[in-house]
Amino acid sequence: MNTTSMLKNGLFLILGAILTISSCGQDDDIDVTEPRETYLFEDGFESENNDFNDLFPLDGSRWTNIQLVHPNNGMNAIELNTTIVNEQDYALKIIAKPSDDILSKADIEKGGFSAPVGSIITIQAKFFIETSEDLRDLLLIDLECCSCWDPTVPDNQCPGIRLLMKEDNYLSIERGKILGSTITQTEVAFPIGEWVDLEWKMKLSPDENGENILTINGQEVINALAKNMPNADEFRAEAAMNGISFELQEPLTYERVQIGATANPTPHEVVMYVDDFRVEIE
Repeated sequence: MNTTSMLKNGLFLILGAILTISSCGQDDDIDVTEPRETYLFEDGFESENNDFNDLFPLDGSRWTNIQLVHPNNGMNAIELNTTIVNEQDYALKIIAKPSDDILSKADIEKGGFSAPVGSIITIQAKFFIETSEDLRDLLLIDLECCSCWDPTVPDNQCPGIRLLMKEDNYLSIERGKILGSTITQTEVAFPIGEWVDLEWKMKLSPDENGENILTINGQEVINALAKNMPNADEFRAEAAMNGISFELQEPLTYERVQIGATANPTPHEVVMYVDDFRVEIE
């Protein structure tokens, strides 16, 4: 078996296992105990020229990449929209066809920042999802560390964490790509057909003292201690079980975030709107 097959069959076999843990019960806010270099990016998807390309200036000051992976059954789309907006004149409209033998993706990416171990990252956005069917397994936001992958191992999986719809549209924190279980909640189902205010706040750690807070429309639905970054020892041990040498690269840091239908494995077309995106790192 070649290295790529061993990696997929061994290192990431755990990605398919979905375990649940209790997610509510801690009410303490994240405490910033020492000053850090801060980072702030905000974007409301406004355009002076009514041109989608305005979101991607050459200086990288706004968005840095587009991800469109079309399934065989149709073409995905990302465009500016003026009919359903939260504030001002524009929002981002995303149409993601259902997957077939190709995993359907339609999202945009902001890269070029650094969120290292011990930092606090807050990701905020407003979503309006039109699709009324069950959205189970739809992914909305990915936070990834491509630079931490071992360069001697092919097929960079960009380890990271994601916001995932569970059954009955309960949004959760999915950690399969960092060899962790999914942090679930059943407090608030994701509202459909209206603007929804999301805030995802974490103190980043590869150990179980990471802090994870998810808020929907001002209501805290997850507050859990759990790792939210890849752990070098765990990746090394999982790879060694399959005869692979694997070393996470240091310094360990997240450097890109994707928002939209980062994957649509559902059997339905998903139409969504995104507005008022914000990421802050302290």
